[in-house]
Amino acid sequence: MMFRPGIVAALLVPMAGWLAAPPAAAEVAQGRALYAAHCAVCHGADLEGAPDWRRPGPDGRLPAPPHDETGHTWHHGDDFLLDYTRRGGQAVLDDLGVRFDSGMPAFEGILSDAEIEAILAFIRASWPENIREFQAMRTEAERTEAERAR
Repeated sequence: MMFRPGIVAALLVPMAGWLAAPPAAAEVAQGRALYAAHCAVCHGADLEGAPDWRRPGPDGRLPAPPHDETGHTWHHGDDFLLDYTRRGGQAVLDDLGVRFDSGMPAFEGILSDAEIEAILAFIRASWPENIREFQAMRTEAERTEAERAR
């Protein structure tokens, strides 16, 4: 069975469209410039990811994945993505008890949270509406779970 995020979104949250409104143009433009300066070298100028990104490199790490709709960025909520970018992949995965060697560096002290959010807005703006809706639902579910944990 093929996973279709648009169908899942339609079934789970019929009125979710308001959650996934396209990001503001100014934020997207800022994010595009920041992405080019800090992210494109690993994740590709067009969000395409490193070549052969699903196969570990000589160091045993998976190359940088794409951030367009062919990747898995949209499978995560905004808070997770912000934390992953801020603290680096390995720190976040270690906290979660996930055994995976992430090559994602920490950008804390390099990028502000607002700049990371602008980069995420640029990435989200590239996704089709159904994927933005799915990712918005992931963000809401993530925040609901965090509230319950408090």
